[in-house]
Amino acid sequence: MESHDIVGLFIVLGTAVILPITIIFLALRGKMASERNRKEIILAALEKNADIDIEELVRKMNAPDKLLKEKLLNKLQWGLVTAFLGVGAIATAGCMGYVGGGHPKDIYTLGFGGAVLLAVGIAFIISYIVGRKMLAKEMEAEERNLRQA
Repeated sequence: MESHDIVGLFIVLGTAVILPITIIFLALRGKMASERNRKEIILAALEKNADIDIEELVRKMNAPDKLLKEKLLNKLQWGLVTAFLGVGAIATAGCMGYVGGGHPKDIYTLGFGGAVLLAVGIAFIISYIVGRKMLAKEMEAEERNLRQA
C-alpha cells in the first residue's frame, strides 16, 4: 500500500466511524449532565421548602417546545429553500446543456440533483399545507393557552 492510500483510508474511517461515534457521545454526555443538574435543582428546592409542588417546578423547568405554528413554518421555509435550489440546479443544467459548457455526465448529475432537491422541496411544502389544515384547531388552542398564561 502506498502512503496516500493509507491517508485516504484514515480519512474515510475517521469520517464514517469515529466522527459519528464522537458526536453521539458528546450529545449523550450533554443530555446526562442536563438531567443531573435538573435533579440537583429539584433536590435543593425540596431541601429549602419541603411543601413545594414538584410537578409545577418540573413543568417550569422544562424548556418550552416549539409551537405547532413554528414547526409548520420551519417546514415551509425548508421547502422553499430546497425547491429554489432545485429549480436553480435544473436551470443551470439546462443552460449548460444548451450552451454546451460542460460534460454531459456533469449536466445529467446536476439536473438529477436539482430534480431531487425540487421533489424534496415540494414534499415539504405539501407537508406544510396538509399540516396547516389538519392542525388548525390545535394551533388555535395553543394560541389561546399562550394568551391566558
